[in-house]
Amino acid sequence: MNLVVLRNPTPVEPVVLIPGFMADARSFMPQLARLGADRPVVLLNPGLGDSVERIAADIAPHLPARFALVAHGLGGNIAIELMRKRPEAVSRIALVATDPIPETPHRAAALEALIVAAKTGHLAACMAQLLPATALHDAPWRDEVMALVMDMAETLGPIQFQRHLRVLQRRPDQQKTLRKVHVPTMIIAGESDTLVPRRRAEFLAAMMPQGCLEIIAEAGHLPQLEQPEAVTNLLQTFLAGRLPTLMLR
Repeated sequence: MNLVVLRNPTPVEPVVLIPGFMADARSFMPQLARLGADRPVVLLNPGLGDSVERIAADIAPHLPARFALVAHGLGGNIAIELMRKRPEAVSRIALVATDPIPETPHRAAALEALIVAAKTGHLAACMAQLLPATALHDAPWRDEVMALVMDMAETLGPIQFQRHLRVLQRRPDQQKTLRKVHVPTMIIAGESDTLVPRRRAEFLAAMMPQGCLEIIAEAGHLPQLEQPEAVTNLLQTFLAGRLPTLMLR
């Protein structure tokens, strides 16, 4: 992954944003302006790695000495690996629609057909299979969000699709790492997410010593785009060092 740093002269801790599967900066666009107004923002753009471990190893040495992590989906798996590699550097972590459980061998093998299909001009169909519209909340803005998803995928292209799919197939079981994460942690889940459902988000939050769970109403797998104001407000509160609502209960 490549680094893009949005400068801010205020001497506060930077936040590292990691987009998810076949996504670029636009997947966090509603949050970039607000978060960047208060602190430096480091955006990890998709790069050449084909495994969570390789991507994290490539990028870890170039990150600030101390930073907060905010990541979505597959980007969350990279964030967890960064936490494992540089636990002393991460002050807090927010994971959006992230699944720490690896793909089953059967599922990983089945994904191979999508690589062939994407190479032969069927990238949009492959994306629709991996991220169907039903994974988002059934709302008037769903088509608009899905159009952005497809545009990001088309921009990144079939070669990047293959790399991202390899990362998805090979992502490790990260439960052991998460149980050792002793920093404030916020798990954000859309109530209508069918890819990483609420029970998985609850499982993730429960295994982390300082984990809390925030469910976003009227949102699915992309809550930061489906309910941008709600997610941005949560992140601003969390990054400012205040405890989210559910952590206070």
